[in-house]
Amino acid sequence: MTDATALPDWLTRIGVFDLETTGVDVSRDRIVTAHVGVLDAHGRQIAARSWIADPVIPVPDGAAAIHGFTTERVRREGRPAADVVREVTGSLRALLDQGMPVVAYNASYDFSLLFHECLRHGIAPLEDPSPVIDPLVIDKAVDRYRRGKRTLEIVAEHYAVPLDGAHEASADAIAAGRVAQELGRRFELPVSATELHTRQIGWARTQAESLTEYFIRIGRIDPDDSIDGAWPIRDGAESAG
Repeated sequence: MTDATALPDWLTRIGVFDLETTGVDVSRDRIVTAHVGVLDAHGRQIAARSWIADPVIPVPDGAAAIHGFTTERVRREGRPAADVVREVTGSLRALLDQGMPVVAYNASYDFSLLFHECLRHGIAPLEDPSPVIDPLVIDKAVDRYRRGKRTLEIVAEHYAVPLDGAHEASADAIAAGRVAQELGRRFELPVSATELHTRQIGWARTQAESLTEYFIRIGRIDPDDSIDGAWPIRDGAESAG
């Protein structure tokens, strides 16, 4: 059991959210699996719901190799995509309406893809979800100069958070929530989830600007291009990185 004595009050009960998808383009790719849950102060999941969607379009082999859901499997086990999108959005809206922070690792990917799925199916989207907690953005801000990649697997290991079954929506969502709580124990974060949400908007923008400069310098993108730093909903389609 994780010690909760040093945990800020606003991290003692948090929502967690993750998607596995057909690809990394937030405007074109589709949901394959989803998970929304609630963690208590000890990182135990006390409420949860998972979904499998039939995205109608084929699941690319590369994506299936990561999360294990092939085209054949989603057509056999998945529910209509519109129903899944509506229910996932409704579950998140219910948590946010209660003022409960929702954790998502690389939140601008998951929330942006869900936003476009809503538009695709004629469902009212979460246009400005808040408060959202993104351990990726926070970790880059509070430990800026640490070398190495910042995938969920690597960051979870760095903060001694178990991650069994990476790239499975429930495992990733729970691990992200526990990483967020560990960040709250180790670093002095804002006094409220709302203030942290606002800070993350600026941090994400600054991080995107820095990454843009780096990618231009190494020739990965053209000098006229830029990384979308909007958070937690991106302004346009972009890779998850």
